[in-house]
Amino acid sequence: MERIVINGGKPLYGDVEVSGMKNAALPIIFACILTKDKCRIENLPLISDVTMALEILESMGGTVDYIDETTVEIDTTNLVCGSAPCELVSRMRASTYLLGAELGRFGKARIGLPGGCNFGDRPIDQHIKGFKALGAQVIVADDEIVATTENGTYSGSVYFDIVSVGATINIMMAAVLADGLTTIDNAACEPHIVDLANFLNTCGANITGAGTPSIKIRGVETLHGCTYEIIPDMIEAGTYMTAVAATGGKININNIIPKHLESITAKLRDMGVEVEEFDESLTVTANVRLKPVQVQTKPYPGFPTDMQPQFTALMCMAFGESEMKENVFEHRYNYVNELKKMGADIEIDQKTATVNGRGFLHGATVKATDLRAGAALIVAGLAAVETTVVTDIVYIKRGYQDIVSKFKALGADIEEVWNFNS
Repeated sequence: MERIVINGGKPLYGDVEVSGMKNAALPIIFACILTKDKCRIENLPLISDVTMALEILESMGGTVDYIDETTVEIDTTNLVCGSAPCELVSRMRASTYLLGAELGRFGKARIGLPGGCNFGDRPIDQHIKGFKALGAQVIVADDEIVATTENGTYSGSVYFDIVSVGATINIMMAAVLADGLTTIDNAACEPHIVDLANFLNTCGANITGAGTPSIKIRGVETLHGCTYEIIPDMIEAGTYMTAVAATGGKININNIIPKHLESITAKLRDMGVEVEEFDESLTVTANVRLKPVQVQTKPYPGFPTDMQPQFTALMCMAFGESEMKENVFEHRYNYVNELKKMGADIEIDQKTATVNGRGFLHGATVKATDLRAGAALIVAGLAAVETTVVTDIVYIKRGYQDIVSKFKALGADIEEVWNFNS
């Protein structure tokens, strides 16, 4: 079993390059299905979720050629609808996007039940509502989801009861080849929604309003292949920002879009951390006593739920009472018991975590409970005195490219090791 060993308490200095965004790469990979053509995708992150998504396409009859480590050419010309292996689909939540992609291209879809990180109930009722508005019948069985239409999807009006990133992505893909105008209201506004729309438009789609709560999709007859570069990962960048705030030091974070990080930047500044913005980079300096802070997760442009665990770990290094309120996902505090092993004083009351920061954590052996929880434990381990061992790091590899080597280049004493007795 692989694990990460950290001898903490060392400030971070230097430069780090941010990889492509996981949450943009996955829907764009599956959206290639809609083109029935070759697409060259650049700046893909080297993470296990991307590898798995590409394996799914290959298993369905697509071809994937690696141009270099972060560039692939995907050909979905001969892809077979409904043929995604359940054993792969069940390991990744983003495989849900096969529904929208298959409906858009074939007018029908069939996938096994998707998996992914377990931090609360994430129903697909808004996805189903949108598919029905486009003329689909949807059946959710014990082991699969099936969507069918009589004559392909048609345009419609969709209003989401709650803001849903996944549902917004799925309906965009299902509607892009439908006749007429489809509108999505109360749509998610995240940067990866915009990136997907930009990709599809580069392939010949007609999508406007992405990044706002109202998206309009004018159906086109066909899409064609293209060359497209994935945007930088704001959550990876935010993780490095939080880490240097926790440890102290000064780092330059390159290959980013600073606007995507504004909510994170604002809260770090509230804690006394200095953040200097440039065109495509940030410099984060943290050499002061951290102040407590109050944070609420919200859909973009609010504070991202995917940064909640990392920031809760940071709150432990402040002095005084901080408060984190999780408004997006239920049960996303599974990692708190692991932080408590490191000396954290955290109380959970439904959606709210109250953190009594002492400016101190100690090393311990802890377990990653999901992707971002694993990142939070790395942040905590970098700041803690003595040695921290993080196990179950398979979760971390789902979303972070070379996280150990990147932190090591910043001066961290961190190693990935094998325990052959496990």
